[in-house]
Amino acid sequence: MQHFKIKPGVPLAEQAELGHNRWHPDLPFLASVKPGESILIESLDFLDAQIQDTDDVADVKNVDLTRAHPLTGPFHVEGAEPGDLLVIDLLDIKPVTPVGFSGVFAKENGGGFLADYFPEADKAIWDLKGLYATSRHIPGVRIAGLTHPGLMGCLPSHDLLAEWNRREAPLAAKGLAQPPNPSTAVLRGLTGAKFDEMAKVAARTVPPREHGGNTDIKDLSAGTRIFFPVYVKGAGFSMGDLHFSQGDGEIGFCGAIEMDGVSHVGFDLIKGGMAKYNITSPIFMPSIVKPHYEQWLTFEGISVENGVNYYLDATVAYRQACLKAIDYLTHFGYTGSQAYMLLTAAPVEGRIGGIVDIPNCACTVALPTSIFDQDITPKGMLNDKSYWGRKG
Repeated sequence: MQHFKIKPGVPLAEQAELGHNRWHPDLPFLASVKPGESILIESLDFLDAQIQDTDDVADVKNVDLTRAHPLTGPFHVEGAEPGDLLVIDLLDIKPVTPVGFSGVFAKENGGGFLADYFPEADKAIWDLKGLYATSRHIPGVRIAGLTHPGLMGCLPSHDLLAEWNRREAPLAAKGLAQPPNPSTAVLRGLTGAKFDEMAKVAARTVPPREHGGNTDIKDLSAGTRIFFPVYVKGAGFSMGDLHFSQGDGEIGFCGAIEMDGVSHVGFDLIKGGMAKYNITSPIFMPSIVKPHYEQWLTFEGISVENGVNYYLDATVAYRQACLKAIDYLTHFGYTGSQAYMLLTAAPVEGRIGGIVDIPNCACTVALPTSIFDQDITPKGMLNDKSYWGRKG
């Protein structure tokens, strides 16, 4: 079995033969695989080995986000043609070092979903032991891992790349998107004129797009099958941004328990699958494997913020649900920043409760109570036990 290994702690630029951190259709392939074959793919953490196992938050505060994400690939899939569907089976996903991290970016350097409320940088280092993660920076919590890749995708065609740049340019001009940035681009070891030509238009990897990309879906764990549209000959599959655990939305941006990891990946093809099934973006069959939590504490938010009523705004409603959960956890000894990092690292469940009842959308965020070593459920005057005696 082919096994593509990283050097943990070494930036992608120093092992550029492994992969890339921009999307472009002309990237050289790393290797070729056949339908029916499976391989082992190691990936660097999404911040390219910039975060250290220390208590100092300066590395998060001053992180260079233009280096995200170091991807391993692209892989040429024999027989893949534009219009096909690439079938990816995630057979297993594990860390390759026993340490992960999560954090909060400073507002002036990336921020996050709650940047207006938590503008200062912070971080948590996690010890990864078997199925569980614990952190000296968020004590009293043990999280069962749901390991998954945050980022997978196939190479775009020239037309699709041009469309991305066209439609994102007006947002980039307003500071609402990131345009191509050649300064820290890594394009599979390319240099010289070819590198310059590609890097000036190659797309940043931070957002998800039609080809897949940075979807950050926590349920895509081992046992998941994914169907990716093929836009170039050979498909050009790449992956990275592996997570030990993550909450829905990855609200801290540096939010999952990020890790260097190895994925066992199987490949197959559906010829002409895009037209046959009318698919122009990935579809997923998530794994049935996930941590078993019996009891959850759920917080609701509506689309009202700072006295302003927004019309059916799910973003506002989810932000309010997260803020209510954070405020609640501060009654149990956690700082607001610790609670924020916990919501983004633990496998919290985010939901849209209602999006039709004008004018207010309702969203919820649910915490599994058994990740805590204390009972965090509210108590009545006559009952100081957990709900119906449940402990899960």
